[in-house]
Amino acid sequence: MDFIEVLNATQNNLRGVSVSIPVGKITAFTGVSGSGKSSLVFGVLAAESQRQLNFTYPAYVRNRLPHGGTPQVDHISGLSTAIIIDQKAIGTNNRSTVGTATDAAPLLRLIMSRMGKPFVGYSNVFSFNDPAGMCPRCKGLGVAVDVDENELIDLDKSINEGAFRFAGYAPGTWYWKWYKRTGLFDADRKLRDYSKEDLDTLLYSEPTPLKNPPADWYATAKYEGVIHRFRSMYLGNASEGHKKRFAEDLDRIIHQTLCPDCKGARLNQRALSCRIDGQNIDDLCRLSIEDLRVVVEGWAMPEVAPAVENLGNQLSTLVDLGLGYLQLGRGTTTLSGGEAQRIKMVRHLGSSLTRFTYILDEPSTGLHPRDVRHLGEILKRLRDKGNTVLLVEHDPDLINIADFVVDMGPGPGAAGGKILFTGSLAELKGTSTPTGDYFRTKREFTSARKPQGDPVSVRNARRNNLQAVSVDIPRHVLTALTGVAGSGKSSLIKEILAVTPSAQLIDQSPLRGSTTSTVATYTGVMERIRDLFARANGVSRSWFTNASKGACPVCKGRGAIVTELAFLDSTEMTCEVCHGTGFNAKALGYRFDGQMIADVLAMSVDQAVHFLKNHDQESAETLERLQHVGLGYLTIGRSTSTLSGGERQRVKLAALLDEDVDILILDEPTTGLHGSDVTRLLGIIKTLVERGVTVLMVEHNLDAMLAADWIIDLGPGAGTQGGKVMYAGPASQILKAKHTVTGEELRRYVEENTGKKLKA
Repeated sequence: MDFIEVLNATQNNLRGVSVSIPVGKITAFTGVSGSGKSSLVFGVLAAESQRQLNFTYPAYVRNRLPHGGTPQVDHISGLSTAIIIDQKAIGTNNRSTVGTATDAAPLLRLIMSRMGKPFVGYSNVFSFNDPAGMCPRCKGLGVAVDVDENELIDLDKSINEGAFRFAGYAPGTWYWKWYKRTGLFDADRKLRDYSKEDLDTLLYSEPTPLKNPPADWYATAKYEGVIHRFRSMYLGNASEGHKKRFAEDLDRIIHQTLCPDCKGARLNQRALSCRIDGQNIDDLCRLSIEDLRVVVEGWAMPEVAPAVENLGNQLSTLVDLGLGYLQLGRGTTTLSGGEAQRIKMVRHLGSSLTRFTYILDEPSTGLHPRDVRHLGEILKRLRDKGNTVLLVEHDPDLINIADFVVDMGPGPGAAGGKILFTGSLAELKGTSTPTGDYFRTKREFTSARKPQGDPVSVRNARRNNLQAVSVDIPRHVLTALTGVAGSGKSSLIKEILAVTPSAQLIDQSPLRGSTTSTVATYTGVMERIRDLFARANGVSRSWFTNASKGACPVCKGRGAIVTELAFLDSTEMTCEVCHGTGFNAKALGYRFDGQMIADVLAMSVDQAVHFLKNHDQESAETLERLQHVGLGYLTIGRSTSTLSGGERQRVKLAALLDEDVDILILDEPTTGLHGSDVTRLLGIIKTLVERGVTVLMVEHNLDAMLAADWIIDLGPGAGTQGGKVMYAGPASQILKAKHTVTGEELRRYVEENTGKKLKA
């Protein structure tokens, strides 16, 4: 048997790791969060494969390819080309859809061009990204973007009082002074009192030379109305810097509406007039992939049989990956990380190329247990075609399909970075590692608490795919909201929030704050750390922020130099002057208790708690709450934009642990957690329930369901096939319920663990 050999890897927290990984097999990398799995798989194996592949290109091309530097490892052999299927967004282009990302859209366009009636042209006529097919009004975007004039202009104020409600045009800014310098307007008169002619000139005038310009007016300068100028500056062509600087104002002032011409179809009327069995291409792209597959299977078209067959296979693969509820017209910018990852897999599953190394980062994320097992069969197909599959994974059902397991730990961060075990899963179950202990844990329902008081009631809910759902959410217990992806769970959550405005939702959306926000700044401990350094050194606090006096002059405090490339991903290199700290030499010269500011920000939460306990108890207690939710391994200087969805959610949860909360809703809180960390998190959630908090968690994790007091299961399928309550009641009784996929999976899970058949 061939092996990928790794010798003495010291990347990040890895402590001299050496390992042999079998080629042509599925290998699962397990261990608690922060134990070094990603450092070994992505930081070493994937990075080295990418580096060596880049060296096969000429220098001119090589310098324009994304690269992650040279991994810290003595030797690697047996490595093939790595294909990384991660959870990063599929670009940020609003023109990208599920159809374009999977190549299903080109196949559908081809079929429409050959078989649609009337004939209107070739495939490009059905593309909203091609001038021949795009709607002339919205240019293929499906939405019309315009300015809300009431949000931009306050008619009840004068120019001097701030009539322009935009930070870029506020009193004292260059543009504010520019409008005053024209001499055309009374800057102290309220805009509402202007004549119609003067108001039109102020707001809507197109660029035109001034008849009587002031003495210091540029000879070539033209006057332009406020709203006209705003449109030309910020609708579509604004620089990224301006968008970030004025993001809050732009979100308020600029709004999107459905394109009145194409009604969101993105295509022109010529393309939309062509139909197959009464449906145009937009109708087909709005169907769920599950429903579209049924339509395509009914097409008898010998003229384009290969295209129909390939399209059917693409759609079937998407359904097998648990994505049957999506539509081909769904924008990729709206997808979750797990959905994006599975869509990337579609391209590779149909490929006939072999001997690649596929690297997947927690592919079970967001999947119902039934679909996790379907995914396992798909990964076996990848392996059986002659490929090596490497999984970073926590889900026992995916670890179960692995031919080989590499277990890392024992703890996170500095307490991890070691290989604790290599071998089969059966052998791992006999070890005393955290993962081995988890697999031996008895899986059964815990004793359930009984509901108290009046429930939260939802009646006749029809939001999205909900089919007149009526359900009660019991109070003072832990309720798990379950069901396959797309079954209507998120829609039901919105209904619950509508009837109980006091409920707090903690989801996986980005954390509030600026683009330079870190764990330390988000939690508030950064301010106190700056105070400690400033008092100890008798200098201004601004020396200890990389956005002020302390900033590195080369990278401007970012710690990295970013080079934007026109048609490729931007490249990011560690700043050689500050070595990635973001601080200048003078700032790094100051010490507190023997540490530089960069040293403190490089500490993990666990280390920072120990360091701060003797200096600032309040900061230590704030960070201890992060420890409680299993985030002790995070470095406090880590950018919040790099956190996973599960990590972001637990950071938000930590901030609520000591607050008075009535109803708490959690969106898949166990995402990205090792089994032992799931147990710890569930303990925290149970503590909240014992305090009187009503907790509702949307979950796919079977262990979390076993810990629930109550289960509400939606289904039976996704999209139009879902939206019904399949079960609502005490958690343990779902094992006896009929026609519920979740109940069937829980029954299987418990039976496999206990080795006993449960009574029906």
